Amino acid sequence: MTSTLTTSTPTNPGYVAGTWDIDPAHSEVSFVVRHMVVSKVRGRFNQFEGTIVTAEDPRNSSVEATIVAASIDTNQEQRDTHVRSADFLDVEKYPSLSFTSTAVRPSGEGYEADGELTIHGVTKPVTLELELNGFTPDLYGGTRAGFSAKTEINRQDFGVSYNGPIPGTDNAMVLSDKIALTLEIEAVLRKDV
Repeated sequence: MTSTLTTSTPTNPGYVAGTWDIDPAHSEVSFVVRHMVVSKVRGRFNQFEGTIVTAEDPRNSSVEATIVAASIDTNQEQRDTHVRSADFLDVEKYPSLSFTSTAVRPSGEGYEADGELTIHGVTKPVTLELELNGFTPDLYGGTRAGFSAKTEINRQDFGVSYNGPIPGTDNAMVLSDKIALTLEIEAVLRKDV
């Protein structure tokens, strides 16, 4: 992976280069979508995996992640069943969502990670605002790293277009097209074999 340096690289005290496996027990992949114009519904995916490579030069780092679509959890089973159906994610036909980075570059105090996001069988470019939270030894003789990332997507871009008008309004829709995605990731450094 290559990228062009556009600003100075942020300092990362304690930075550790290596290959990391996402620890799903200590990580979260969540989203927020506006409902009925007046509220927000929050949800998460409970099953995911991924690999992060922190290169000696952070701009050459990369990430690959896969999410099990059927693991969606909005804390309401009837809604979750509907979101898993062909009206939304169609998990029988498209069992996973995925992200593969294509470039990492400094941005302010953090980084931006460009990549290809696949949802509902459609792949589109997205940019994640990325924060490197640090590195630390763990209780088992290993090393852990923390990352936070966020982005906003338009679900229509991925063919997830089910919706309906709110009666008595001027074209207001039940669900917003925009979805905010947030990732809080803890990863474990692979030990040399």
